[in-house]
Amino acid sequence: MKTIIVLALALQLSPVALAQTVSPSAFPAAPQIADVRSGELRLKGYFWKPAGSGPFPAILFNHGSGADDAQHTAGRTMAEAASDLAPVFLKHGYAFFYLCRRGQGLSADQGPFTQDLLKQAEAKGANARKQLHYQLITGSQLDDGLAGLTFLKAAPDVDPKRIAIVGHSFGGMLTLLSGDHDSTIRAEVAFAAGANSWRASQELRDRTLAAVGKTAAHVMLVYAPMTTTRPPERTSLRNSTGSTKPICSKSIP
Repeated sequence: MKTIIVLALALQLSPVALAQTVSPSAFPAAPQIADVRSGELRLKGYFWKPAGSGPFPAILFNHGSGADDAQHTAGRTMAEAASDLAPVFLKHGYAFFYLCRRGQGLSADQGPFTQDLLKQAEAKGANARKQLHYQLITGSQLDDGLAGLTFLKAAPDVDPKRIAIVGHSFGGMLTLLSGDHDSTIRAEVAFAAGANSWRASQELRDRTLAAVGKTAAHVMLVYAPMTTTRPPERTSLRNSTGSTKPICSKSIP
């Protein structure tokens, strides 16, 4: 599945051919810890670049809304998750940026943890949680993701015209919502986007469909069979953008 994703991205980001394959021995031992301004906040993220001279195509990765605490995501620390993902793209010649949004990972001191906020809202009822989730995903959290994109476009040795955004779950929705804010994004890959929120919020569905309809990027949606709350409107989303916008939806066996 990783090969399929990288191949799809390479076809969109390279004007001539697939991204160059790089020897694993050429990978940098440790990432650069990057500073990103998001309004008054100073966020941080893990940033790798392939060996050699650029400009390189690049990936901005949007993590999910978190796990039991601000330092974990999907059963591992955020540092481990970033280190697991980076080589998949580095070996194909991509720069890779794993931004820690406010309240999480390296940016835990830059705001409250998203899951803590959602739990506090849920104590007031399901509707309060739904409204806060929408405010976060279309407001401050999206602002952070777009700040990461601004950083990446200005980074040395990165080609600002060959940037793709990849994200999962909450981060997958941020990925889809980013496209109507920046027309230079070349591709969007979303894993399990809206898995726990799509059916719960008509407002979020409308906002996401509108964003995808405006984006110039190619879009790939990936869902696992156990994702029982995957968006049933994938066909509608595909139609809403017109026949000239390629959208690929794939389930992982």
